[in-house]
Amino acid sequence: MKIEKNTKKGAVMEQFGVRTRIVMGDGLDAMIGRMKRVFVVTDSFMASSGKADYVTARLDKARVEYTVFSDISGEPDIGMVTAGTSRMLEFEPDTVICMGGGAAIDAAKAIVFVARKAGDSKAVEFIAIPTTSGTGSEVSRFAVITDKDKGVKYPLVDDSLLPDVALLDARLVESAPPSVTADTGIDVFTHAVEAFVSTGRNDFTDACAEKAIKLVNHYLMTAYKNPGDLKARQGMHNASCLAGIAFSNAGLGLNHGMAHAMGARFHIPHGRANGILLPYVMSFNAGCAAEKLTPTAKRYAQISRLLRLDTSNVRQSALNMIRTARSFIKRMNMPSTIEAAGVTKEQFEAELDAMAAAALADSCTASNPQPVTLEDIKAVYRKAFTGKLP
Repeated sequence: MKIEKNTKKGAVMEQFGVRTRIVMGDGLDAMIGRMKRVFVVTDSFMASSGKADYVTARLDKARVEYTVFSDISGEPDIGMVTAGTSRMLEFEPDTVICMGGGAAIDAAKAIVFVARKAGDSKAVEFIAIPTTSGTGSEVSRFAVITDKDKGVKYPLVDDSLLPDVALLDARLVESAPPSVTADTGIDVFTHAVEAFVSTGRNDFTDACAEKAIKLVNHYLMTAYKNPGDLKARQGMHNASCLAGIAFSNAGLGLNHGMAHAMGARFHIPHGRANGILLPYVMSFNAGCAAEKLTPTAKRYAQISRLLRLDTSNVRQSALNMIRTARSFIKRMNMPSTIEAAGVTKEQFEAELDAMAAAALADSCTASNPQPVTLEDIKAVYRKAFTGKLP
């Protein structure tokens, strides 16, 4: 969301946009007819396992010329983006189709972004097909790229990163293993919760965040326990997209700033890092350990009301939300502390100062609802390492 202040009148203008066209179900065949040259971006697993045939087999059938860039493994880094951009500029496509999880889509967004800056690629249509229900990358103006040499994750934020079309087909997430469903599902929940309390929120982002939270609460455990339940899978796919719309407009917060820094140093999957940190960041934002609750506690209490977990006491309602986050983590067998994720005390202490500095400088932290200092971040990290909550 962009906010502009008119200093003469003291007026504040808020904006909300969903530039990406969202297609729910299998709508790819209807789009292929207008394509002539397609640059397919996917990760190495999708290409080697044959799952990318969802796209390439249809292009073959329609006799559309294409090339595949699949040199993406793990989290996207500067080298992958540079290589992909060179390939795209050389091929000169009219369409880019990306199929994969958040890493592949983030890489494709960065590739298209750089290619449009470097060459005559402004008219290229960009279609994103997510194969996980977590990042919301298919509708967000964010992309996170890693600098391996520096051990830093850089969030890119620009409207031009938005795909033109997002295709949400639940069949593509049906085979996701429970651990991936857990990591991505808690990522959706974190996106929605952070967007709901962000300084950039408004009525429209609240509506998207609220619906995403309700869908996660209703469908996440079913998708985790019964992977073949397509209704639950589509519900989580839709929740991921709605949460992506919410945070793309409203911004995120400290949780993501800290998760980016922690994930870059300890190679913890992004959704898992978010899940570990969420109860501790929520506790900090709500002021649960302080004498006086913050206004953010009331926002968490509103979410409790949405899920029918509220009480007449704001503190208790906010704590119920924190316990809900911890309940998801426990029920899906996820680590609840940094130590449980495999990080030793020595490793943690060696990286703490650098992590805290990176989290404070992260663009996501800027829209956190509560002011935060370097020492605050260190304290939250330490609580998340040991598992200490009020």
